[in-house]
Amino acid sequence: MLTLSCPYCGVKAEESELAPGGEAHLVRHGAGSSDDDFESYMFARKNPKGVHFERWRHAHGCGKWFLAARCTATLEVFGTYPAQSKEPPADLIATIKAKRPGWEGWK
Repeated sequence: MLTLSCPYCGVKAEESELAPGGEAHLVRHGAGSSDDDFESYMFARKNPKGVHFERWRHAHGCGKWFLAARCTATLEVFGTYPAQSKEPPADLIATIKAKRPGWEGWK
């Protein structure tokens, strides 16, 4: 089972206590956007096998949204960080690169 640590309340929560929110660091286009922007947001996703950055909500805990880096193939969790972050923290990137030497980056 996937277990993530909430960066706000510090609780290690199993995925049954969390609500997934999709890809992190994604520009979300909605009402008022062009058809091309909305189409690329809805349908043109990377969906990588390997390191992925996601949004999660601690639904049965503090209720706050946070971001997580994990491997989609192994479910290994590299770390979590606050939802307001514009990019993953440098120490998290260093952790991922140490564990995945061939990894090219988060963008």
